[in-house]
Amino acid sequence: MQHKLATTATPINDTLTKRWSCRAFDAVKPVSQDQVISLAEAARWAPSCFGDEPWRFIIWNRNRDTASWQRAFDCLVEWNQNWVKNAPILILVTANSIFRKNDKPNAWGQYDTGAAAENLCLQAVSLGLMAHQMGGFDAAKIRGEFGVPEQFTCMAMIAVGYQGEETVLNDELKELELAPRERTALGEHFFEGAWGSPIQKK
Repeated sequence: MQHKLATTATPINDTLTKRWSCRAFDAVKPVSQDQVISLAEAARWAPSCFGDEPWRFIIWNRNRDTASWQRAFDCLVEWNQNWVKNAPILILVTANSIFRKNDKPNAWGQYDTGAAAENLCLQAVSLGLMAHQMGGFDAAKIRGEFGVPEQFTCMAMIAVGYQGEETVLNDELKELELAPRERTALGEHFFEGAWGSPIQKK
């Protein structure tokens, strides 16, 4: 089992350091409904423009409703199905394109929804769970299967569960699971004063 802590330029919160996207999930250990509600609460308290809360999440728990979980699973691309099959929780993340307060277009709905999704993922870490966000799914299929209104953009799916041993993965996925975590140097993506001017540590 891998514990791949982030190597940071300066110390950061432990929950952030521990968060990474495993693919090896424990197929036997269930996630409780209390834990699911805790994940939802964390997402609920994300910031949003005008406090509009543009996010909508659909959560499927294989141990509570196997048939619905399977329908959601069938909307994933084959590559993701290879490892998601062991995750007990699947979540669809959607963003409202319209403000509730005035029915006008919400240009920040997707940004705010991303914040809610990250809150959920960090709460998963705090509960001893792992969360892996995915773009590899058939948005049109899942929209039709579960009645997602057109004004909501299907942003991502998230697999949640307890980390398992990498031995549950095929050789290709196992190599990815065991690979070290990497990020570009801080100054390549974070600028100070002007575009392209690397932020300085001191």
